[in-house]
Amino acid sequence: MPKYRIEFDREACIGALACNAIAPEFWTLAKDGKVDLKDATFNKETKKWVLVIEEKDFKVNDDAGYSCPVNVIKIIKIEE
Repeated sequence: MPKYRIEFDREACIGALACNAIAPEFWTLAKDGKVDLKDATFNKETKKWVLVIEEKDFKVNDDAGYSCPVNVIKIIKIEE
């Protein structure tokens, strides 16, 4: 089954909260008004938050990514 990597540029996030409205189980409101990607780890090289998800979680996160007005959520297929 495919796996996907979510890459989230939190620094560029403007806190529109569209992703949170679509997928609150992954995208949570943070105290600073932006969102956090639950269980993600910070990649020091890319300066992005990263989370690997299963195929069953792809659609909701893809919709969340498309809803972002500043395109800070990228989803990349990493495995078949």
